[in-house]
Amino acid sequence: MAFGIRRHELAAWKEKVKRGEIAFLTHYWYDERFPHCTTVTKVGCADIDKLAAWGRQYGLKEEWMDRRNEFPHFDLLGETQVRILRQEGRLDELERFVKRRKMK
Repeated sequence: MAFGIRRHELAAWKEKVKRGEIAFLTHYWYDERFPHCTTVTKVGCADIDKLAAWGRQYGLKEEWMDRRNEFPHFDLLGETQVRILRQEGRLDELERFVKRRKMK
């Protein structure tokens, strides 16, 4: 379940994905399989090859890509999320949701 984002943020992410851009969307999230993760960053792109190449540079395997709908994406969680957002210069997107947790 996703929450904590505005409708226009989701719409902008979808538009970027459809245009073939690498697009980031971070939001609060809960999944009982990952009880210690409270946020997720979805990194999407309609160009599967471009998204796969982007993921490889961070050690993400193509088979981890979510392709169930028209918005293919990787889900970044936990330390992987922090590491990649830091390397992308986008850590502020996560800090919006994680005020008290220290990000290593």
